[in-house]
Amino acid sequence: MSPLLTVRNLTKRYGPRIGCADISFTLWPGEVLGIVGESGSGKSTLLSCLAGHLRPDQGEVIFATDQGPRDVLQMAEADRRRLARSDWAFVHQNPRDGLRMGVTAGGNVGERLMAVGARNYGDIRARATDWLGRVEIAAERIDDRPTAFSGGMQQRLQIARNLVTGPRLVFMDEPTGGLDVSVQARLLDLLRGLVREMGLSAIIVTHDLAVVRLLADRLMVMKSGRVVEQGLTDQVLDDPQHAYTQLLVSSVLQV
Repeated sequence: MSPLLTVRNLTKRYGPRIGCADISFTLWPGEVLGIVGESGSGKSTLLSCLAGHLRPDQGEVIFATDQGPRDVLQMAEADRRRLARSDWAFVHQNPRDGLRMGVTAGGNVGERLMAVGARNYGDIRARATDWLGRVEIAAERIDDRPTAFSGGMQQRLQIARNLVTGPRLVFMDEPTGGLDVSVQARLLDLLRGLVREMGLSAIIVTHDLAVVRLLADRLMVMKSGRVVEQGLTDQVLDDPQHAYTQLLVSSVLQV
């Protein structure tokens, strides 16, 4: 089996300040990687560089495309956009950043299908209805706009919009951030089920160790733009080696 994503020496600076530095890792098909760290650790900068939202200063992001391994950073803009709406998906912390708020729930899901070539209205609506059901949104809400939904429902709608095309890699930026604890638990159960059912690969950025404990196979801990520890999630959280990781884990245990 070949890796799905290979990252080498990814670096992004903001003048004298380091956003992320010399990040290298490999992601395998069906694997979920969690990236944790406090605010300012560089985890969101890294995710944005990986997903193409930020241009890194150096490094390689090699993805296993249908045409073979390709450095996404060297792709033409049109190819990167095609990749972003087919094989890749991005779930924002604030669902309003990932939804068209003036378009119906069904329209939000259908837009992603149309972006990859779907044209039959009946088929698009049927698939949108199916996906609303899969994220626990009632079929009769298909013509409602996201503004009529709660925050948790908006996040589930954003997940449906992203996953309807069957992407192979999903980037998630604090997917449960800002939600009530009970809503978080429901969303995490949903995400875990979809990841396993679809065999998704995912990279999840979060400050919440409970999220990575539940979802991630492997964990990277970042501090000041650099990876200070990585390994299997349970191994890192149960027996942290780096002093910073020990501090993160102990702060959760004391709450």
